[in-house]
Amino acid sequence: MSATASRAQRPSRLSPQLAELLAYLADIGWGDVYLRKSRPPLDPRAQERAAQLEALGVAAAACTRCRLAEGRSHVVFGAGNPQAELMFVGEGPGAEEDRQGLPFVGPAGELLTKIIQAIELTREEVYIANVVKCRPPGNRDPQPDEVTACRGFLDRQIELVGPRLLVALGKVAAQVLLGTDSPIGQLRGRWHAVQGIPTLVTYHPAALLRNAALKRPTWEDMQLVRDRLRESEP
Repeated sequence: MSATASRAQRPSRLSPQLAELLAYLADIGWGDVYLRKSRPPLDPRAQERAAQLEALGVAAAACTRCRLAEGRSHVVFGAGNPQAELMFVGEGPGAEEDRQGLPFVGPAGELLTKIIQAIELTREEVYIANVVKCRPPGNRDPQPDEVTACRGFLDRQIELVGPRLLVALGKVAAQVLLGTDSPIGQLRGRWHAVQGIPTLVTYHPAALLRNAALKRPTWEDMQLVRDRLRESEP
């Protein structure tokens, strides 16, 4: 189905959500949309890893290792498919995430959902986490000691989910995962490795909300992710 054609014809059978997605795809220059088969149920090994991931989330909910615990409403551990092929890592929770206890549920999260759909996946098929699990005051960048306090949770999440690909959303996530202070412009557009997993850096969805010019390079990055997932399908 052509995104641009569907937008122009506006078929009445489209749901408002699908129509909005197609309009977004046309805006960023996407061509075709394909249906994917659903993934099989969890096997026993995957069930065990999912249980370990859940237990890790319980441990994170009780964590008081850094000052961020003092001001949180909820710990935002992570969400999604515990055996996801693709995992996104952001910076930290915002106000809405802190309120709901879920990652990327505010305006930036809505945009991330569209980006995920644009590469032929759903939020339920991927896994989403953040570098820190509690909201930094005023949405400031997390401090180095706060990142250190939370890093064990993130590393274990990546290990347990075991995605085929990782995507670092924004400067903070990229620099933490890659252990560098290089600017995001120097990091995006090429593959890196985190725990042996191919990792791509792109802009945070919140940055796209502030600067529409970043939509195109972000889409170029996500095309690399989409194509690599296709290449490595069993």
